[in-house]
Amino acid sequence: MKKTILLVATGFITITANAQKVKEADVPAEVKSTFTKQYPNVKAKGWEKEDGNYEVEFDKDKNEMTLVIDPKGHLVATETEIKVSELSKTIVDYCAKNYAGKKIKEASKIVDAKGVVTYEAEIDKKDVLFDANGKFIKESADND
Repeated sequence: MKKTILLVATGFITITANAQKVKEADVPAEVKSTFTKQYPNVKAKGWEKEDGNYEVEFDKDKNEMTLVIDPKGHLVATETEIKVSELSKTIVDYCAKNYAGKKIKEASKIVDAKGVVTYEAEIDKKDVLFDANGKFIKESADND
């Protein structure tokens, strides 16, 4: 799954495209513990560090997922890949109008620690973000 860019302000979280890979042995115990508590019996596919937080990628119920966890072990956000068909009509219509002729390649649902939901549509190497009501938030380049 492509890395995503999310807005840091107003309760949104950043999972950025330039994260550095980290060996599991270098991940703090508190961070690994949070992942294990959230998803027991699930194996991490890889760890990265970005903006001081740790990101763990894994598969759950045939979905690609990412958790963002701060160094003290607090869950920051959960990102779950969804089918493009699960995006709201508002999001699909916005993308069709503003990215004419471009196809949404991937979609994700992101939930921050406060329960704020955002959606991401990946279009032509760009991550386009929307709030839970389908209102456009921002676009950023996906360098992955």
